[in-house]
Amino acid sequence: MANINLLPWREELRRRRRKEFITLVVVAVVAMVAVVAGVHWEIGNRIEFQERRNQFLRDEIAIVDEKIKQIRDIEQEKANLLARMEIIEELQSSRPEIVHLMDEIVETLPEGVYYTEIKQVDRNLDVQGVAQSNARVSSLMRNIDTSEWLVQPNLVEIRKLPERQGEPSRFSAFSLQFRQKDPKAEGDTRA
Repeated sequence: MANINLLPWREELRRRRRKEFITLVVVAVVAMVAVVAGVHWEIGNRIEFQERRNQFLRDEIAIVDEKIKQIRDIEQEKANLLARMEIIEELQSSRPEIVHLMDEIVETLPEGVYYTEIKQVDRNLDVQGVAQSNARVSSLMRNIDTSEWLVQPNLVEIRKLPERQGEPSRFSAFSLQFRQKDPKAEGDTRA
């Protein structure tokens, strides 16, 4: 048999395969680096895009928050104006009531009775006065009870006035409370 030396050919094949392997490894590493760099770049772009969207949303939210604040301020101003309008309407509707009250106070006052002081808090009236007799105070209370504008007479106190210059006093001082009717509460349309 002939003696053929295949070692240089095998050695050459090994070198070529090693070179191809190293080339493939380098290409694979370069490709991997390129893929990683591409993925990193894409993720960076997506993060940047999302940050721009988030900033846009934050800016829009700030604008909407400012508008909401303005709306709340306007609603508060509206509520204040409505409250003022209500007070003005109430004052307008209650304007004739004082006339009726004064007229009724005079009409219910019997002869021989006069007031020394009248206080009004809301619809409650406190009256101090002097009467010639207790019967005249009773007559005043009956007149108030039958009045269209006054209700709930309540006698707080009645006392004889002290003597003057040795003569017994025929007069009595009294304190009386009553209320002014609320036409709105009773559906009254007299105003």
